[in-house]
Amino acid sequence: MRLFTRFALTAVAAATLVTGGPALAQQKLKWAHVYEANEPYHTESVWAAAEIKKRTNGKFDIEVFPASTLGKETDINQGMALGTVDMIISGPSFAARSYPRLGIAYYPFIFRDGDHLIAYSKSPVFKEMVDGYRDKTGIQITAYTYYGARHTSAQKPFTDCAGMKGLKIRVPDVPVYLATPKACGANPTPIAFAEVYLALQNGTVDAQENPLTTIEAKKFYEVQKAIMLTGHIVDGLTTQVAPHVWNKLTPEEKQIFTEVTQEAAVRATAQIKKREAELIDEFKKKGLQIVTVDRKSFADAVLKNTPLESMGFDKKDYDRIVALK
Repeated sequence: MRLFTRFALTAVAAATLVTGGPALAQQKLKWAHVYEANEPYHTESVWAAAEIKKRTNGKFDIEVFPASTLGKETDINQGMALGTVDMIISGPSFAARSYPRLGIAYYPFIFRDGDHLIAYSKSPVFKEMVDGYRDKTGIQITAYTYYGARHTSAQKPFTDCAGMKGLKIRVPDVPVYLATPKACGANPTPIAFAEVYLALQNGTVDAQENPLTTIEAKKFYEVQKAIMLTGHIVDGLTTQVAPHVWNKLTPEEKQIFTEVTQEAAVRATAQIKKREAELIDEFKKKGLQIVTVDRKSFADAVLKNTPLESMGFDKKDYDRIVALK
């Protein structure tokens, strides 16, 4: 009799799932990214997942998958459309493949600093882009996290664009990353990221560019003598929700997802900015020369030699972003 009852209960539960009854109350979601488990992007996502669960009375059970567990950045972006991933954190350069207007965030010197990037994330022009991206793909961007300002390290210090002339510098093989060194007469050399340390060590290249946190993580400071605070690209990451999830949320749930992921972004941003400030002093203690440069000389050269239009961007967007306070 007990066995029969157990089977009967199982059948009722299965029927409930089919008919969309109470057994569907909890939804399991997959949140993916490519960053390490000890980085703020992951720890704050884990916090956000728990907070969403709490604020929705347990309806959404979100598991966060770090360090490319569910695939490389290209894979997880594609997974949003395929339905294999429900949420991601990713650089907007990937979203720009579907909606190019978002790519303007990578145009050199468009942002003064991290605060400017965050002001952009709250601006009407970014809202237009978010809406346009959602109209095109169905994906909803809910938050923007500061990733770091890309600075230049080298064997010899320089203070302006002219000082970069002839410099052999490793950069990713992407037009926006090539723009600054090319504009200043440097010799940009694409090299696989895993090979950069050795290339700096043996003199294949003289310099490289990355956020301070990456210079620390990859120990580039061991094979470089100076860090120029060029801040030529101020980078950020977007939190995104897939259309198969977003379109089924109630207005109240959409608000919760948005508010919580934005709170997580604020928390992670604060940690990244704090670490950047600490690293300047730490690199000085390691004997590196930290150089404040004439950023305007770089920015003017980029605008002259690689104009916005040549990269497919809109001058109106640029002017609105630059004017943000």
